[in-house]
Amino acid sequence: MNFIIFDLEATCWNGNPMGKVNEIIEIGAIRLDRFGEVTGEFNRFIKPILNPNLSAFCTELTSITQKQIDKASPFQEVIEEFQEWIGFLDNENYLLCSWGAYDRKMLIQDCTLHDLDGEWAEQHINLKAQYKEINGLKKAIGLKRAVQKNGFEFEGTHHRGIDDAYNLAKIFVEYIDSWKY
Repeated sequence: MNFIIFDLEATCWNGNPMGKVNEIIEIGAIRLDRFGEVTGEFNRFIKPILNPNLSAFCTELTSITQKQIDKASPFQEVIEEFQEWIGFLDNENYLLCSWGAYDRKMLIQDCTLHDLDGEWAEQHINLKAQYKEINGLKKAIGLKRAVQKNGFEFEGTHHRGIDDAYNLAKIFVEYIDSWKY
């Protein structure tokens, strides 16, 4: 089983402006084996099509620059690379694991936007919801807080896909025998 610990970054704006649709601009992922050992890393930027220019808010939040996005590959190309990397194209067993349901929703939404089948993204678990349950919390907490609560240092830049994936992998391994899938 390939456990795919992943995080997405998407186009974003301050507030919720009319007519603006979020699109994935970064996929950061760590592949773990059943023992929690890292077996791979995936990190790619994606060029959005609906709103190709990043807002100042988005750049400030994610640290992703317009120059990085301008040089990025289209969604179809990156998602095919990602599917191959997770083992989907070789019919390997995989499980997508993210902090919340947003990342799964975005994969499916962007597959639909690009006329691609998004059913492969349903092979997913929401670690944020399970973490809340496992720890008996009244309400879910953010990734950074969970990392710190478990005695780890949050490394890298928060709201960068690959850095959030590495930090989430720490939580995943800490509770590797507790996740339900």
